[in-house]
Amino acid sequence: MPSLLSLPRLLPSFFLLLTAAVPSVLRAADDYQLGPDSQPKEGVPQGKEEKLELGVSKIFPGSTHEAWVYVPAQYDPAKPACLMVFQDGGGYVGRQGGWRVPVVFDNLIAAGQMPVTIGLFINPGVLPATNDQALARYNRSYEYDGLGDAYARFLIEEAIPELKKKWNISGNPDDRAIGGASSGAIAAFTAAWERPDAFRRVFSTIGTYVGLRGGNEYPTLIRKTEPKPLRIFLQDGSNDLNIYGGDWFNANQGMLSALTFAGYEVNHVWGDGGHNGKQGGAVMPDALRWLWQGHGQPLQAARNDRQPVMKVLLPGEDWQLVSEGHQFTEGPDAASNGEVFFADSGADKIYRVGLDGKVTAFAENTGGADGMAFGPDGRLYAACNRDRCIAAWNIGTGERTVIASDLDPNDVTVSHSGRIWFTDHKNRKVWFVSPDGSKKQVDEGLNFPNGLTLSPDQSLLYVADTRGQFVYSWQVAADGGLKYKQRYHHLHMPDAATGSGADGMTTDTDGMLYVATSLGIQYCDQAGRVNGIIKLPPNGKVSNLTFGGPQLDTLYITSGDKVWKRKTAAKGVRSSDAPIKPEKPRL
Repeated sequence: MPSLLSLPRLLPSFFLLLTAAVPSVLRAADDYQLGPDSQPKEGVPQGKEEKLELGVSKIFPGSTHEAWVYVPAQYDPAKPACLMVFQDGGGYVGRQGGWRVPVVFDNLIAAGQMPVTIGLFINPGVLPATNDQALARYNRSYEYDGLGDAYARFLIEEAIPELKKKWNISGNPDDRAIGGASSGAIAAFTAAWERPDAFRRVFSTIGTYVGLRGGNEYPTLIRKTEPKPLRIFLQDGSNDLNIYGGDWFNANQGMLSALTFAGYEVNHVWGDGGHNGKQGGAVMPDALRWLWQGHGQPLQAARNDRQPVMKVLLPGEDWQLVSEGHQFTEGPDAASNGEVFFADSGADKIYRVGLDGKVTAFAENTGGADGMAFGPDGRLYAACNRDRCIAAWNIGTGERTVIASDLDPNDVTVSHSGRIWFTDHKNRKVWFVSPDGSKKQVDEGLNFPNGLTLSPDQSLLYVADTRGQFVYSWQVAADGGLKYKQRYHHLHMPDAATGSGADGMTTDTDGMLYVATSLGIQYCDQAGRVNGIIKLPPNGKVSNLTFGGPQLDTLYITSGDKVWKRKTAAKGVRSSDAPIKPEKPRL
């Protein structure tokens, strides 16, 4: 994607990119001027601005937010209008000053260069002081600089519903834009990143993608995460801030590099300005033209095959619903023919997904079957937490046999030799069960040992720590014990989380480990590094996963009350099959 610098209207010399190698005396002009699209024009209908009353926030408890609305002259109540949200709204809503959004909207809408768009302008929240001798609590950094979905939820659940009480606002995310400057810019990006189902066009100037509240993580997450259907415009100046939180100009260039690497629709202008809105205000009309360009055609998720996650994901393949209406799905694993079995632990049932896609009940009154795995004998082994045992089902006859009892099992894996390991998060232990049913503790002390699986060569056991950041790795001893324990796979965690949420895991023939986490399915190489993050399904949940289908090339996931599947370019490995040795990873 070419920079906006290539557009004729932005060719004046003050838009030339100046690098750190250029002497600072030549970088300090910062003399950007508003153009004709930021000035009132004769004959152009003017929209109206008014105050919007928002109640006391529940998402940011006790906080109040000032807000304003711009409604274009062309607004027709019978037709849903597009929406653009501005953070630090009081600085954008005026018809004078450095931004003049209502004037720009008037001109671009009248010229047909952006759709009929209502503007929502919101100031950051303030928790009022208890008395005149106390300070208020100012939420700007908390709301704007923080990662996670809290601010997006505030807009979606509290602010926009108030707007909709009076105006007809489109619910199509392609009809939604969001923008801001500095911390307001990262807030805009975060809202779209977290909720692309609500916002897809981002206007970011002098964005604070630095280490104030985790924004410095974005370039890494963008490179690893399955792309989202977003269009992003970036602006910054070479004299922006360089303080304790980081270097703003370098951080914005890092964002551009990451977005470009991941294949996003991204455009930018770099200048010589400081931490102000001069250049942002000057380029805003052209930025908005580009952001709304082709409106009416859905924005598509990017694809760049340089992203390692694209080695797994197939073009045009997305999550497909397999089954729903359960209480809590868990423990998926594939039989030798590729049929997938999963547990509904809440309903005390096990289900079978046939190769024709038909879902049928396999077993009832399972004793609390949760984690499950097939053994080399073709039986389905399960951690039955209510019956406090490991049991196995003959999938032909339905006969259930207790293998070991007086346990508190959660998840289970079975090797090609018939050896069993299971996690016990109640007592923070990992156990081994030999083929004759004898059992022994092989580890203790993880915060919350949960999902587990063997490496494809079956020499290593991996255990997820739900309340920690790592997947642990041990070498398997000849007697089934574990040795040389390491915090090995380094997972990404949601903002403010005390753990990754890691649960079920599976592997593929390349030795990659797939971990169900709160952020998505984190795809790790054998050296323990996250290479990619596959997005969550539409209901935003995943607890466990396995490869299934005749070729073991379809990823099945359990997801709350649902089960989903997605065709991939990878081929899974069943721990009960003969060990295979993948290629050595790049170190």
